[in-house]
Amino acid sequence: MVTSVTYPLQTSNFASLFFGERNGICVSSSPVTRVSFMRTTIECKESRIGKQPIEVPSNVAIAMEGRDLKVKGPLGELSITYPSEVKLEREDSGNLRVRKAVETRRANQMHGLFRTLTNNMKVGVSKGFEKKLQLVGVGYRAMLEGRDLVLSLGFSHPVRMEIPDGLQVKVEENTRITVSGYDKSAIGQFAASIRKWRPPEPYKGKGVKYTDEVVRRKEGKAGKKK
Repeated sequence: MVTSVTYPLQTSNFASLFFGERNGICVSSSPVTRVSFMRTTIECKESRIGKQPIEVPSNVAIAMEGRDLKVKGPLGELSITYPSEVKLEREDSGNLRVRKAVETRRANQMHGLFRTLTNNMKVGVSKGFEKKLQLVGVGYRAMLEGRDLVLSLGFSHPVRMEIPDGLQVKVEENTRITVSGYDKSAIGQFAASIRKWRPPEPYKGKGVKYTDEVVRRKEGKAGKKK
């Protein structure tokens, strides 16, 4: 007959016997602290730009199909697709208002952005935009050849750029360039590509710069003192 005997075993005593006596390690027992978490709902603030209404003039037609928006005016037609985080509503007064569909951080970011993009579309097809550049430097000049803009910027060859559809370019006094159209993003992109060929340098200010651009000048190396 086999008799089984059960002895009560304490974890702290076992740890001290195993680690302390055999290996010479002192083990201290400390009470376990219970950590609790509390969830809080963070409410995103409404964008100051996004909550402003968009006034639609009488010569601009607005067409909304699902998330697609089409704006047509006397200068052209533009379209944009809205993300799922924001939505466009038309009020009884005829104004447009961009609202958030969900309360997330991305929705808060898209709110002001798409209100600005929609307003730029409305202004573009009704009034248009323009960007002016200026060529600074001896021998720097610009001229138009059909739908091409030809630039002489000190290279061994002239720079020829094709003007995109929907944009108009005007050259005055061979040094002043005006890019105009109804798509603000396309105007800015083409103007930036012109400036990229010869950005203004900080010592003499030579290059292609925007008319309202302020070039920070640097002082050149001083000559040897006598």
